[in-house]
Amino acid sequence: MADDTQRPIIIKRIKKVAGGHHGGAWKIAYADFVTAMMAFFLLMWLLGSTTKGELQGISDYFRTPLKVALSGGSGSGDATSPLASGGGDMTRRDSMQMQRGALPEKKPTIKAKDAQAELDRLEGQRLKALKARLEAVIEANPVMRQYRDQLLIDITTEGLRVQIIDQLNRPMFDLGSAKLKPYARDILVGLAAPLNEVNNALSLTGHTDAKPYSAGERSYSNWELSADRANASRRVLVEGGIAEGKIKRVVGMSSAVLFEPNDPLSPVNRRIALIVMTRESEEKVKSESSAAPAKPAPAAAPADANADTKAGGGDAGKR
Repeated sequence: MADDTQRPIIIKRIKKVAGGHHGGAWKIAYADFVTAMMAFFLLMWLLGSTTKGELQGISDYFRTPLKVALSGGSGSGDATSPLASGGGDMTRRDSMQMQRGALPEKKPTIKAKDAQAELDRLEGQRLKALKARLEAVIEANPVMRQYRDQLLIDITTEGLRVQIIDQLNRPMFDLGSAKLKPYARDILVGLAAPLNEVNNALSLTGHTDAKPYSAGERSYSNWELSADRANASRRVLVEGGIAEGKIKRVVGMSSAVLFEPNDPLSPVNRRIALIVMTRESEEKVKSESSAAPAKPAPAAAPADANADTKAGGGDAGKR
């Protein structure tokens, strides 16, 4: 009995580890890793398909979200932002579809119309300021002030128009020719400097009265005379400092547009019109030039040689 009481008692406790090597904890970690990788590649795809301007808009949004939201800029809900569209650049896709004819042309937005109206307003202010500057130059120049009643300055739909008209005893050109009188040259040279200060393009138009030549329209006529006088004025303006590239149009109108329609033979119908064109008028001239087919220019006869012919043709009163 004594030996039985001395024998130690051994208790075996078995530890059970939940899951063991058959558990699912690793699956959760792997799922988190895959999700993170998918988010990373999605971010890389979005950054790769976003334009530089849109990236700047996103950056501005996260820097100052309240300011961007109030101003309505890129990144706060406009169609060009990937934050608003949730995908690729919808504007580029619409533009390509529009070129293929799949979508109708979009009308200008209210913002675009407001921006255009603001540009027109600023351009109108610049033309008014130029008109005041020209009037001041005329008053300050003794020669130009003497002939200011022959200088008419107004603003039209095409731009700021300066008309230099003939008077009965003070014509701009020699009789029946494109040779400028000395004071007419001084007037054009005086106008060159202020006109060259603006960025607007210029247009020159020559006009005559309605008195025809004895040979009619078959040889040298009022059309050629008006064009030669406009081109002679262009040369003087360039000599006075006008950049050659600023003059976009030089035309002769003959007597098609009379200043005094009730008196077709009035000397005021003989004039040179110089127009500081608006941006819209300049774009119209450019579009007309690009649409017209290229044609070789006909050789023009010297103005003075024609003047001698005309003077001997019985048109002594021709201007």
